[in-house]
Amino acid sequence: MEAQGKAIKYGNNVDTDVIIPARYLNTSDPAELASHCMEDLDAQFVSKVNKGDIMVAGKNFGCGSSREHAPIAIKASGISCIIAETFARIFYRNAINIGLPILECPEAAKDISDGDSVKIDFLQGTIVNVTTGKQYTAAPFPEFMQQIMDADGLIGQIKKQLEK
Repeated sequence: MEAQGKAIKYGNNVDTDVIIPARYLNTSDPAELASHCMEDLDAQFVSKVNKGDIMVAGKNFGCGSSREHAPIAIKASGISCIIAETFARIFYRNAINIGLPILECPEAAKDISDGDSVKIDFLQGTIVNVTTGKQYTAAPFPEFMQQIMDADGLIGQIKKQLEK
């Protein structure tokens, strides 16, 4: 599994309240959530994100409330992966549960600039900043997590198992 796209970069402590503001939590429709993703932090996000782009952030990404709406909004916006120095643990688990790939790689998160072209090989755990030619290594997904990603989330993985 691979991803390639333009980096959209944010700083430290991006909380779930700015990923998807509470005023939009009355819906669980992914497209509706995506239309408001990041709007309180970056009003231009929705107009600049393209399918496959990669979000890059600093420390403690996804802190705050445990709302599942936050990773759903990011995934539905077209983001193919998030690279951060660290993630809030509940956000990390929620992202995996919905099949949104996330990688902790402090060096890549610090070095990649907004607008850089980034390529990721999830099986190898390699991140390449195509713009600068620099390569980084993150821990690859364990097999069970790769299966969840391939199934587009935990529910998809369970459905696959039940079909067997």
